[in-house]
Formats: sequence, structure tokens, C-alpha cells
Amino acid sequence: MDRRIDLARRLHRIAAALTGLYVLVHLVNHLMALKGIAAHIAFMQGVRTMTRVPAVEALLLAAVALQAGSGLRLLWRRRGQRRLPFDRLQALSGAYLAFFLLVHVASVLLGRMLLRLDTNFYYAAAGLQVRPWPLFFVPYYGLAVAALFVHLACALRRLPAARMPLAARARLAWGGIAFGAVMAVLIVAAFSDVFYDIALPPAYRATFS
Repeated sequence: MDRRIDLARRLHRIAAALTGLYVLVHLVNHLMALKGIAAHIAFMQGVRTMTRVPAVEALLLAAVALQAGSGLRLLWRRRGQRRLPFDRLQALSGAYLAFFLLVHVASVLLGRMLLRLDTNFYYAAAGLQVRPWPLFFVPYYGLAVAALFVHLACALRRLPAARMPLAARARLAWGGIAFGAVMAVLIVAAFSDVFYDIALPPAYRATFS
């Protein structure tokens, strides 16, 4: 194996451990929106007591940059080498996740530092409330959630055969992809006036008006 590819893969996995933990908490936070806006914001405020510590936030930002950068490097270095459908799905989902992480983090920092907004439930929901922006943000958010589970499901197929038979890995991968699709629909719906009315504050509506 090319040493540069091996190094990129190691860095990718190291960064994945940290970003994966935060993304898991972030998904739980978004699922709390199914209970209501207050539940989502309360959970977020609890998480922020840990993630908004400057040293922790700097570490998370570095991990996201490393995760996206190493992932894109792997994608480029192995271009044209992927033949199996799951390998291609892993590459495509990884590329979208890298794009989403970079854009999403930049958007949150923009909202906090330049727009002076609390990047809470309403900041995410604004793009799904003001027409015609849902045409962009529904697939933007939905594909991000789905891509995460697709990427993880495809990675599970790389487990050694001694740990899990190939057929079992295939079933687990397809199950993970299906679960990701359900999560994507639920989370996007929670921010889209499907389960309850969302009265968007003027400051958030103005960002898309």
C-alpha cells in the first residue's frame, strides 16, 4: 500500500473518532426537535457548556478540517480504483460529507461572528421556511444525514471476515443505509413545519429574505 494513502487513512480514522462523537451528539440534538423547539434548544445549551470551551472548540474545528482534508485526499488518490458498488457509495458519500462539513461549519461561524445570531434551532430552520430556499436546503440537509449512515455502513463491510461473515456485513450495510434514510426524513421534517408550526423570528427570516 502507498505510504501516503496509509497515512491519510490513519489520519482520517483519528479525526473520525472525534468528529464522529460530536456528530452523534449533534444528531441526537436534532432528533430532540421531534419533541419540540424548546427540547431541541435545551439539549443544545447543555452540549454547548462543553463544546463552546475555546480549547474544545478549536480541537473540534481542527478535527473537522483534518477529517475533510484526509477524506478528500483518499478520494483523489484512489480515483479509478473502485469497482464494487459499496466502494463507490463510500466514496460518493464521503465526498458529500467533506463538502457538507466544510460548508456547514463555515455557515455556523458566519452566523455567530458576522450575523451575531444564536445558531440554534431557528438558524437551521430558516433555510427550510423561506421560499425558495427549501429547494436547496431539503436535499442539502437530507443528503448529509443519509450520506453519514451510507459512509459508515459501507465502512462496516471492511471488517475482517473473522469478525463478521460477508453476508452479515452486507445485511448490516443495507440496514444502516435504510436507517440513515429514515433519520434524514425525520430530521428534515422536524425543521420544516411538519410536526408543529414554527414561528420564525424576524432576525432569522431576514437572513434569507
